[in-house]
Amino acid sequence: MIRRELQRGFAKALRSAFFQFTLDQTTHRPVNYLSLGRWSMVKAVWEVDRRLAEICSSFDFLLQVTPSNSHSAWSGFKRRGFGHAPEFLYRPLPMDPAMLKRRLYDIPIERIEDFTVAQVFREQQFELDRKLTMLLDRGSKRFMYGSLQLYGGVNASLLETASTLLEKSSARSRDETAGKSIDAEAFAARAREELDYFRSKCPDCDSKVFVREDISGLMVSQGNVLVGKNLRISESRLEALIQHEVGTHVLTYLNGKAQPFRQLYVGLAGYEELQEGLAVLSEFIVGGLTLPRLRLLAALVVAAHRLVQGASFVDVYRELNKQYGFEQRVAFTICMRIFRSGGLTKDAVYLRGLVQLLRYLGKGGKLEPLFVGKIAIDHIPIVQELQWRNVLHAAPLRPRYLDDPRTEQKLLMLANGIDLMDLIKRRKI
Repeated sequence: MIRRELQRGFAKALRSAFFQFTLDQTTHRPVNYLSLGRWSMVKAVWEVDRRLAEICSSFDFLLQVTPSNSHSAWSGFKRRGFGHAPEFLYRPLPMDPAMLKRRLYDIPIERIEDFTVAQVFREQQFELDRKLTMLLDRGSKRFMYGSLQLYGGVNASLLETASTLLEKSSARSRDETAGKSIDAEAFAARAREELDYFRSKCPDCDSKVFVREDISGLMVSQGNVLVGKNLRISESRLEALIQHEVGTHVLTYLNGKAQPFRQLYVGLAGYEELQEGLAVLSEFIVGGLTLPRLRLLAALVVAAHRLVQGASFVDVYRELNKQYGFEQRVAFTICMRIFRSGGLTKDAVYLRGLVQLLRYLGKGGKLEPLFVGKIAIDHIPIVQELQWRNVLHAAPLRPRYLDDPRTEQKLLMLANGIDLMDLIKRRKI
C-alpha cells in the first residue's frame, strides 16, 4: 500500500515536470498535465472492468432490498389500526452473496499500473463487498449499519434543512395532486416515447418499459423502467417524473454503455447521491418540482434520522402523519422505504444530492458533463482526466430539456448561487 502511494505521487510529479517542460521548450500545448497519461489501456484493465461489471449486473441491489408486497402490507397495517409494524416480504436472492464475494476478490486489480483507473476499480470492489454483505444481513439490525457505511447517515446540517422545509411549508398544499391523474399504462406509454427519442439519437438504446405488479411506484433497473401496476400520478407531474426516471437514470445508463468502461453504466462507487440530485434538479428545470414533492424528500431525511436514533416504524409513521400532516398512505410509503430490509438510509441522498448539486453549480460547475455516466461528484476530476487522455469520449445523449431556451435562464440562476429555500420560491419560474 505504501509502495502504491509512492508510485502514484512520483508519477504525478513526473507528469507535472514533463508538462512544464513541454510548455517551456516545445510548441506542443497539452490542456493539462493529466493529459500526458496513458492514452491506451492494457488488456488487464479491460479484463478487470469486465469482471467487475459482470458481478454488478448479476443482481439488482435496490430491487432485492425493496418489499414485493407493499400493497398487502399497507392493507394489513391499516386493518390493525396503524399500531403494529407491517411484515414485508422480499424477492429470493438470485445468487449466493458469499460466492460472489469470492469472485470479487479474485479480480487482480493490483496488476493495473494506471493509478487513476486502479483507484476507480478498487472503490467499486469495496462498495460491492458492502452491498453483498447487506444482502446477507437483509432483515437484521446489521443491515442498517451496512447502510450507514454505504450511504451515510443524516448530518446536522441536512437535518436542519429538512426540518426547516417541513416546518415552513404547509401540509395542506395540494399543487401536486391538483387536476387530472394518469395511470401506469399512460405513464409507460410516455416513457416509451422518450426512449424512442433516445433511439433516434443513439440506435444502440435497448432500454424497455415494464408494468409490474410487484413494484410500488417507479424504478429504473439496469436501464429498464419498471412501473408499478397501481401507479397513479398527477398529469402535471408527468413530465417531471419522465425526466427524473428516463431523462436522468436511463440516459446516464445509456451514456455509460457508450463508453469503453463498463463501470460508467453500472455506476461508480457512491454515484447515487449525484444521480438523485440530477434527477430532482431535472424536475425543477421542467417546471414540475412541487412543494409536496420537496416535503416528501425532506420527510425521507427526517425518517432516516429517526431510524438511526432507534425509533420504530410505528413511531415514525405517527410523527409523519400527526406532526407533519402527511396522509396515511404517504406516511406509510415513506416509512416502508426507510425501514425496508432492516433500515435503509439511501433515500436521504435525494435531498442531500440536490443540496450538493446546487453548491457545485453555484461554484461555476457545469451541468452537461455530469451526464457522461453514473458518477459521483468526487469522480468529476477522474472523468475529466480520462477524457483529456482520450480514454473516454463525448456522451451521445443529453437531456431533452437542455435544448429548451427557457433552461438557459434557469441554469444561469443556479450558477449565480441559490439555496434550497430559494429554489422552492422560484420553482414555478
